[in-house]
Amino acid sequence: MTPRTMDDAAKVLADPTAYADDARLHAALAHLRANEPVAWVDNPPYRPFWAITKHADIMAIERANDLFLSEPRPLLATAAADDYMAAQMEAGMGIRTLIHMDDPHHRKVRAIGADWFRPKAMRDLKIRVDELARRYVDRMRDIGPECDFVTDIAVQFPLYVIMSLLGLPEEDYGRMHSLTQEMFGGDDDEYKRGVSPEDQMAVLLDFFTYFAKLTASRRENPTDDLASAIANGKIDGEPMSDIDTASYYVIVASAGHDTTKDAISGGLLALIENQDELARLRDNLDLMPTAVEEMIRWTTPVKEFMRTAAEDTTVRGVPIAKGENVYLAYVSGNRDEEIFDEPFRFDIARDPNRHVSFGYGVHFCLGAALARMEMNSLFTELVPRLESIELTGEPELAATTFVGGLKHLPIRYSLR
Repeated sequence: MTPRTMDDAAKVLADPTAYADDARLHAALAHLRANEPVAWVDNPPYRPFWAITKHADIMAIERANDLFLSEPRPLLATAAADDYMAAQMEAGMGIRTLIHMDDPHHRKVRAIGADWFRPKAMRDLKIRVDELARRYVDRMRDIGPECDFVTDIAVQFPLYVIMSLLGLPEEDYGRMHSLTQEMFGGDDDEYKRGVSPEDQMAVLLDFFTYFAKLTASRRENPTDDLASAIANGKIDGEPMSDIDTASYYVIVASAGHDTTKDAISGGLLALIENQDELARLRDNLDLMPTAVEEMIRWTTPVKEFMRTAAEDTTVRGVPIAKGENVYLAYVSGNRDEEIFDEPFRFDIARDPNRHVSFGYGVHFCLGAALARMEMNSLFTELVPRLESIELTGEPELAATTFVGGLKHLPIRYSLR
């Protein structure tokens, strides 16, 4: 085989610290889109992969879910972590969420929770979400005139929504949030529990221990909540396996609030940094749906997913061998100059907005409608009440290659 060369810019994709430096990250991704849109990345301690940075190629791979599979490497992790988790799965102790699965099993498991995120369920939930939005904007007013918007508001609001949907007791919300930070923040010094694969497994075991008790409770005494739907879900007439059940809880409880937190906090920062767009939105709240989509594009909370080629193929003329991995760089696709007019301009009226923040195809985000509704409710409550808002310190981004956004957003504001 001819030795493969690597563009130095491609190294950022296998460097968690790059995702905490927007300027560095986007400069490298713009270079790759223009010069090597299918780029070879070999940057230990990660195993090599092909980075896919163009929107059209990301979409094409997402559509071809029989050719590009989620298993066995659905996201970027170190080689040691990949090996450790594979061994745990063989021992019946790993994690296997919807993002790890392929059809037809994926479709069957996804269906168990799907009804809770359909339009009718969202309409029924909207009154409660609007009430919570008012509560948290009132809280922002009460703790003002300064706060850390991430920790004081952006974390709390979507956490409360998803935990309520699951039917978990309020005293457990903090525990769920801490475990989520440790799981998604395994590369971040502020969030991580430790540096070894065993440390990450310990986080999952804490999740699983909690949800094993919840499953037993909901099977013995079913209630009208999402936790009961998961606990009593069946595949081909049989109860889900313990791993699939616990993993279902983990992905809903963690991604169900953390990604929305990232979009909310990053969306507010974009409004602060673009005061003309904030004024435009305040003057015309009918722009809220497109503003929310632009915030989601702008922040891209889920940075990537990976796929494995089921057979020899090509992407943009580049040969991809069976068994090789491709890295779908959503954060790059969402700034693709061929798709978005002035992609580095924050435009609350951008339409169309074909962002890939929720994925595409069979793995399109189950909770997309809920995330959109939460953001719409919060900003519809917040924006008309804002008299002024500014930064009081430097915003801080998490170091991560998977799910992440702002860790801290110190602001000063005046609220009606």
